[in-house]
Amino acid sequence: LIAGDGPWGSRYRELAPNVKVVGPLSSAQLGDFYNALDIFVNPTLRAQGLDHTLMEAMLCGKPLLASHFSSITKSVVVSGDFGYTFSPRLESLRVALVRVIEDGKWILEKKGAACRSRAQELFTAVKMASAYERLFLCIARGNATGFDFCKYPFPL
Repeated sequence: LIAGDGPWGSRYRELAPNVKVVGPLSSAQLGDFYNALDIFVNPTLRAQGLDHTLMEAMLCGKPLLASHFSSITKSVVVSGDFGYTFSPRLESLRVALVRVIEDGKWILEKKGAACRSRAQELFTAVKMASAYERLFLCIARGNATGFDFCKYPFPL
């Protein structure tokens, strides 16, 4: 099941009937999409910034299978508790998918629960907005006010 489109959309459609492409989804449809999955797979071929689709899947309690780039492993899939990573090569993806199947439903559910917990701790809209606010205050003010906005974790 593939959502979205982009430059690979026509190639995905060529994989039918083995792959179902639902195309771009509205915000209202995302919950149903994520809830239909056993695991969320994000096989990106290049490093990118903080990937919102990974965070959305985590908030829905889905374990992750994502490319092994530091932008992902240092921020989202920081351990095997949350899912699986693979180098962006077909054979590596195949090996990771076999591991997912071998681990089975119980392990996937356990990883999904860990994902939801971590996402609620770090990736809700309020938490993300607060983190960006702290970043901007850190950049703008530094320690000039006597209060260190750059200290992590931020004392509440």
